[in-house]
Amino acid sequence: MSDRSTIAPNPANQSEPAKGEVRHKRRWPWALLALVLIIAIIGIIMHRRQPTEQIARPGRAGGGPPPLMVSTATAQKGDIGVYVSALGIVTPVNTVAVRSRVDGQLVKVYYREGQPVHQGDPLAEIDPAPFQAALAQAEGQFARDSALLENARLDVERYKEAFAKNAIPKQQLDTQMSTVRQYEGAVKLDQGQIDNAKVQLAYCHISAPITGRVGLRLVDAGNIVRSSDTNPLVVITQLEPITVVFSVAEDYLPQIQQQLRQGKELVVDAFDRAQQKKLAAGMLQTLDNQIDTATGTIKLKALFQNEEDPLFPNQFVNARLLVDTHHDVTLVPNQVIQRNAQGSFVYLVNPDNTVALHPINVSATDSTVSEVSGLGPGAIVAADNFNRLTDGAKVTIRAAGGGPPRGGQRQSSGPPNTTSKSPGKGGPQHGGNSSAP
Repeated sequence: MSDRSTIAPNPANQSEPAKGEVRHKRRWPWALLALVLIIAIIGIIMHRRQPTEQIARPGRAGGGPPPLMVSTATAQKGDIGVYVSALGIVTPVNTVAVRSRVDGQLVKVYYREGQPVHQGDPLAEIDPAPFQAALAQAEGQFARDSALLENARLDVERYKEAFAKNAIPKQQLDTQMSTVRQYEGAVKLDQGQIDNAKVQLAYCHISAPITGRVGLRLVDAGNIVRSSDTNPLVVITQLEPITVVFSVAEDYLPQIQQQLRQGKELVVDAFDRAQQKKLAAGMLQTLDNQIDTATGTIKLKALFQNEEDPLFPNQFVNARLLVDTHHDVTLVPNQVIQRNAQGSFVYLVNPDNTVALHPINVSATDSTVSEVSGLGPGAIVAADNFNRLTDGAKVTIRAAGGGPPRGGQRQSSGPPNTTSKSPGKGGPQHGGNSSAP
């Protein structure tokens, strides 16, 4: 009986440990695969970093950073001009507002708007019929009075003969002689009226008083024009030659006067608003007779031939006056000059391919080159990479044309052998011509 009451084992409880073992056996291959992948990724990363460390290692082994690659320029010997720049206004030599000198109807207009004309070319015509009639009337009056004068002179001759024979009194002869003088005055008056009628008739044909360019037409044919009209028929402006008026500070007046007393012709260049393009070159013509007390400047006038009309009336230009020229001075490009609290300096390239901070004095400056002292012609200086250069830094000279650097060989690029065409503002400017030493 006791044997039967014994609880039999549960088959379900016996299978649970077996299922856990199966699950554990299924997970460990995936964990192993993930571990292998992690190890492979770490290996790839380490393999890629190794070349970078190998490249950086030689620089550290040398005890300092690698040499900087720089371009160079060579100080040259040449000439540089001292300029004074100012804002100028193009002013015509002559401007004529053509008006009618007689009253009448405008019947013809011969010019086209903006057309260049020469002195004497026809511009317009006013109806000449009234003036032709006035001329004919004056000529008729002249003929009538001339005939009366001739008859009076004949009577005088007769009266003289009769008076000689005591046939007439002296008073009658004197009266006839007075009549002759009256007719002579009438004839002279008639001749004046004829001349006046001819002048009025000539005024009907309006011609160009100067050579220049006409502006826009201000009146059309068919309109009645009068000599008292305030508006002109046309405006003619002379363009060749033309002048530029500009003002400079009174401080430069003694230097300019000294050059003029020596008989020198001072060159004036006119540049566009951006000061990049040279429009024309002329000569200083004259100075004003007084200094403007409000601004402390004096006006100068330069004359330009303006053959192809690069300058236009009332145009604003930048005038640059050459007041002096420094000969046989040391010139360097402007970009090589650096400045600090102590003054101007350049990085001088030594034969061992190191740079040294070298102080200089800048005497004259152009848009491309500057005159310096404290540096001899032929000296080679760094021309770029200034933000990384230091005194004593090792450099590698960049080959001309952007090619690979040439170790131990210094390449130079001197300033150009042309005068700059880009003046500065607000003071004296300088332009240089450099030549190889």
